[in-house]
Amino acid sequence: MSRVETLEELVLRYKRKRSRLEAIKRAYDEWVEGKIKLVDPSPPRDYVEYLARLEYSLWLWLSLTLVALTLLSIYLTDIIPSIIYLRYVLGSVFVLFLPGMSLIEALYPVESELSPLERVALSIGLSLALVPLVGLVLNYTPWGIRLTPILVSLTILTVGLLAVASYRKYYVSRLAS
Repeated sequence: MSRVETLEELVLRYKRKRSRLEAIKRAYDEWVEGKIKLVDPSPPRDYVEYLARLEYSLWLWLSLTLVALTLLSIYLTDIIPSIIYLRYVLGSVFVLFLPGMSLIEALYPVESELSPLERVALSIGLSLALVPLVGLVLNYTPWGIRLTPILVSLTILTVGLLAVASYRKYYVSRLAS
């Protein structure tokens, strides 16, 4: 059985022969190599605490903020025409990245399962697959393919997948502790 110690104790043990920066770098290198495992000493006890602790759920809050800012910029463009470029940027992220990213986070809740580059590439690719499917479904509804139905549909899809992803990440964090 391996010895359990805090990260601070580990750095202090490494620091005896080196500077603090070198000790931290050695601890990081050993973590990357898999020689040591870092575990949160006080993981969230329930889902609400998981959502409240930003070290766990910052990705979720940033994604929801992007969705809200996108919707806000789209509907405020008529009132404040100078934010049209912000609408273009946020709208592109909303359509080309967020739906796929939320699906990838739901399918692969463990960070080590995919590299960051794979997550970005799959997010863009899956967004390019999901958004036309939403448009195809909307084409056969009474609402048709217009701005408001597309925004509502993509928002429901993205927020729904983000909710599933956050719960799956919480569940994985509970299993790890």
